[in-house]
Amino acid sequence: MMYIASKERYTTMEYNRCGDSGLMLPKVSLGLWHNFGDTSKFENMRQLCFTAFDNGITQFDLANNYGPEPGSAEINFGRILKEDLGKYRDELIITTKAGYEMWDGPYGNWGSRKYLLASLDQSLKRMGLEYVDIFYHHRMDPETPLEETMGALASAVQSGKALYVGLSNYDGKTLSQAASILQEMHCPFVINQNRYSIFDRTVEKNGLKKTTGILKKGLITFSPLAQGQLTDRYLNGIPEDSRIRTDGRFLKESNLTPERLQQIRELNDMAAGRGEKLSEMALGWLLAQQEVTSVLIGASRPQQILDNIKAIHCAPFTEEELVRIDEIAAENTASTSFRK
Repeated sequence: MMYIASKERYTTMEYNRCGDSGLMLPKVSLGLWHNFGDTSKFENMRQLCFTAFDNGITQFDLANNYGPEPGSAEINFGRILKEDLGKYRDELIITTKAGYEMWDGPYGNWGSRKYLLASLDQSLKRMGLEYVDIFYHHRMDPETPLEETMGALASAVQSGKALYVGLSNYDGKTLSQAASILQEMHCPFVINQNRYSIFDRTVEKNGLKKTTGILKKGLITFSPLAQGQLTDRYLNGIPEDSRIRTDGRFLKESNLTPERLQQIRELNDMAAGRGEKLSEMALGWLLAQQEVTSVLIGASRPQQILDNIKAIHCAPFTEEELVRIDEIAAENTASTSFRK
């Protein structure tokens, strides 16, 4: 059955300006890191995308290596574009990235000009697109000169294969250096993508969040629910259909220590006192940060998208609530890290 988007799709979502650019992004965006690979059901992927777009989520975030297998998320999303969403292309923000290992040999990893531009060409082919809206470098490269990597991003824009560029998993110092290079190249660098949640404060410690605000760039946060930890999913044990049981690459049973479960319960009680689900409060906490443009959610079921969108109407936080959230998060200082 041919998909026709809801005529009410822009009545639900709210949008933030991406830094000081002209680009507006939805407060909630859909990430295709999980659940869009070869191990997932295609019809469910379609329904996830339709539910997102019908509710004003215009940004769909990918990377060359999303799967499993690497590249399969882009192939599957490309099929959804061809069969259903492509007619709405000018209403969509489609992003991809390169930086992690994608193919064998010395040219399929990190941040060289050869890798980034070849990867972008491959991504466009997999998705059946002439351009992406944002092309990211996926991680800092300690070996390749920053000028080379940033020059590749600038070339992507100059060639018409990307409208804007972004940086992912950078720290504040390197972000500042990269932004200066891109400014000299007159390259439209508009956004940073980093892991950030109540449980993971790395961007607060490495200067990324502060520098983003100073430079007036956007910030989109991935793993905002700490791979499902900041939900009611694990309050009463580990469900058999949970990501821990079905995937296990990024969130492991060992991450759910008694101390972490106690934190989750305390935060869940706090959310209940606010009349919200834990996931709503956790996303709302991020959106209350002045520097945050959008939160990047993942979903295995359409209802999860609908539940997460409620975060844009999250109640304001009192100073006492913010202090208490920080106290709970600090109770277990062992940082949980997931490569993306």
